Amino acid sequence: MSIDRRKFLKIGAAGVGALSLAPNLLANGVEASKVSLGLVQNGTIVTAAHWGVLKLTIKNGKVVKSEPYEKLTKMDNPLWYQTPDMIYKSRVRFPYVRKSYLENPDKPKPELRGKEEFVRVSYEDAIKLIAKELAKTRRQKGSSGVFAGSYGWKSSGNMQNSRILLHRFMNVTGGYVGVSGDYSTGASQVIMPYVVGSIEVYEQQTSWENILSDSKIVVIWGADPLSTLRISWTANEQKALAYFEKLRSSKIKVVCIDPIRTETAKFLKAEWIAPRPNTDVALMMGMASHLIATNKVNYEFLQNYTTGFEQFKAYLEGKEDKIVKDVKWASAICGIDEKVIMALAERFYDNPTMIMSGWAMQRAHHGEQPHWMLVTLCSMLGQIGTKGGGFGLSYHYSGGGVPTCKGGIIGGMSAGPVGIWKNGKFVGMPKAGAKLGGAEWLQNTASHSFPLARIADALLNPGKKIDHNGSKITYPNIDFIYWVGGNPLVHHQDTNTNKKAWRKPRTVVVNEIYWTPTAKMADIVMPVTSSYERDDITMAGDYSNMQIVPMKQAVAPLDESKDDYEIFSDLCKVYGEAVYNAYTENGKTAKDFIKEYYDSALKQTQAFGEAFATPMPSFEEFWAKNEPVSFEAPADSLEWVRFADFIEDPILNALGTESGLIEIYSKTIEKYKYNDCKAHPTWFEPIEWLGNANTEAPFHLITSHPANRLHSQLCHTSLREKYAVKGREPILINKKDAKKIGVKNGDVVRVFNKRGEILAGVVTSDDIMQGVVRICEGGWVDQDENGLCKYGGVNVLTLDLPTSKLANGNIAHTGLVNIEKFTGTLPEITAFLAPKGAL
Repeated sequence: MSIDRRKFLKIGAAGVGALSLAPNLLANGVEASKVSLGLVQNGTIVTAAHWGVLKLTIKNGKVVKSEPYEKLTKMDNPLWYQTPDMIYKSRVRFPYVRKSYLENPDKPKPELRGKEEFVRVSYEDAIKLIAKELAKTRRQKGSSGVFAGSYGWKSSGNMQNSRILLHRFMNVTGGYVGVSGDYSTGASQVIMPYVVGSIEVYEQQTSWENILSDSKIVVIWGADPLSTLRISWTANEQKALAYFEKLRSSKIKVVCIDPIRTETAKFLKAEWIAPRPNTDVALMMGMASHLIATNKVNYEFLQNYTTGFEQFKAYLEGKEDKIVKDVKWASAICGIDEKVIMALAERFYDNPTMIMSGWAMQRAHHGEQPHWMLVTLCSMLGQIGTKGGGFGLSYHYSGGGVPTCKGGIIGGMSAGPVGIWKNGKFVGMPKAGAKLGGAEWLQNTASHSFPLARIADALLNPGKKIDHNGSKITYPNIDFIYWVGGNPLVHHQDTNTNKKAWRKPRTVVVNEIYWTPTAKMADIVMPVTSSYERDDITMAGDYSNMQIVPMKQAVAPLDESKDDYEIFSDLCKVYGEAVYNAYTENGKTAKDFIKEYYDSALKQTQAFGEAFATPMPSFEEFWAKNEPVSFEAPADSLEWVRFADFIEDPILNALGTESGLIEIYSKTIEKYKYNDCKAHPTWFEPIEWLGNANTEAPFHLITSHPANRLHSQLCHTSLREKYAVKGREPILINKKDAKKIGVKNGDVVRVFNKRGEILAGVVTSDDIMQGVVRICEGGWVDQDENGLCKYGGVNVLTLDLPTSKLANGNIAHTGLVNIEKFTGTLPEITAFLAPKGAL
């Protein structure tokens, strides 16, 4: 905005409930909608999203076209073109409060949440209501009654990071309950520190340049990079997909191990190996047994760089449980022919082999085991730390393996420390090094957190104790939820149980751009700007740090939508000017923070000296020019090898494990005495899999990431018309299975199990193994009064159980379903419409 926000909110008393703001007014009384924002009315601007750096065409103040700023690959990304829909479709345009909650917040009838109509309220009334009810909850329940973990793929941008902005607000006003872990890598990020000393799943990988020059075999195990590399956590820079194009043109043999012949497998013309879902551990153990039997084991590597192989070997030999885990045993479990298992093992040993694993295999029952077993197998091969071999866990995600550039790195908003309150009054923020406690200090989030994937369990069972990663956790009694930047009613498993959980707290507040299923389950909904209606800044390339990208505001905010920063700043003002000043650092605007982040990156590059190849312009020049600043990768990045330092000197460059070595056997985990996660990689039978399928649930359900969405983002756009079948989420099914149950392409089927039922549109193919079906996660749940999801939200069918006591991750890829042709009248899909009472 051209008017300084430091003048904004200079009104209002310090006490909760005393705020008096006119909607859309600045302190000087000028309507924001009539202020000249300096926006482009006709022309183009550069911005960014998770799916890339974009060029937007604007006509008469409206975005009419979206396209990539530049194309670095021959591959097209349909997500690039959806910006108009991301601005104008399914928007929350005004603040709303659920009817019963507005009538009596103390007795709000939470059982009607998600069913009852909304009432439009003024912005200032919504702000006062949120602040009042939050303060009430803290008085009654303490900070342990307030949940603000709020996980999700918030919009790109380092300043308007909605989740961090929420945490910052909750901290300065007294603390909150948070979460640990995430849905993506919940199991592996807990087990891998025990195995290799880091979470590994988000670490940089051996450079693609080394793979292309030194690898003879590339294995893509349980991943579809051509689909998942369309997006990044920051902004996609396309480089990883360009490397996959180079891989296709190379002479490297590619093997894809997956129940589905993925788009990646077809693009690379890869050899396809299709094990039964959730049996990867057994397949790897069969390979390991064959390597031992044929003496194709690098015992020198095991001796120098690992610990615990002998205990694991004894387990393979059946000395622990009287079951020999040989090739025959593995074949019976995973469904892969014995000769194929043996040939894979030998080829991997005889050739420099890079195994690129996805995360899907660890989003399953006992999900701690697959990556632990993968590291064990690769240790036996002895190629970890070499240019062309080893393993990597993020080649499919955000450009892992793309060489890191030398340049400035943009910082971001900080959640900050917890504010000091006495007798209900704000005292101030703690000074560095201060030691406070007792009555002066409201509980920090660190004292109240639990694994993210247990959110429904925690809401339903306050006071319940669970085992987690060697400790005991007690669920808090949550009575107030504030969620931003995510869609947990779609993201979380077992939707029907999740809905029951969300109807338990007294208050649910959601800041949201769109009328998502989560927004419809709120008591108070605050309208938020999309990233195209505000200024921000981001990096492009999570691992490459290739560019700094300006995210210039393209259009004026829709109706009464506000930035998250503005909403939380206004909430802080209700608590008093001192709280507001602490949150905003004495009235800084969003642009102030953006400039700070850029100037900090500029100083980084200036420290490189005159030899630095890519000097950065001043912020003013950068912002006015509205183009990305690009950096180049130096030679050491191009040649970088993961674990190379450790292999060179395992003593000086010891890993972060207890022994400093790769731990095939963990003495620490042994001490936990968990029955579902032992001290070495172990085969556990999943709770539901094809090995125990029956006529009531004969198909294994896979819930892959969608190629044409980012989880649930973009589900409401016109892109859906290109993949939906009769308006429903598609279900991929083997042609022989389809014929057996009497369905064909284009039919609508009811997919069901004991947890729920959904409708989906049939797509038949030979690219999925028999007995397995796929419905991608992220479809907006749209249930009728009987619980049938009319659109096809797959988490209605999934299990909400933990991977094990160690990690408590989710098991979205473990589950069985049944299928029958739907012969009734197709119900109307209402998922993308505003709820009753909303415009």
